[in-house]
Amino acid sequence: MKNKLVAYFKDEAGQTSTEYILLVAVVAAIVFKFRDAAMQMLFGGDAGNGGILGKVFQKAETGLQ
Repeated sequence: MKNKLVAYFKDEAGQTSTEYILLVAVVAAIVFKFRDAAMQMLFGGDAGNGGILGKVFQKAETGLQ
């Protein structure tokens, strides 16, 4: 009986849909947690610096001129 129980807990033949749903939930929680910080970095904020995307487009524009 003990051997069967140990074998059951060590069996990693495949992931169930529940495990996949839990993984998606963790990723979604991380995205929602850091969404504001990522938006601030990408698009800039009240300082008007334009963020990362603004700087990229500025450099591209000056490179084309």
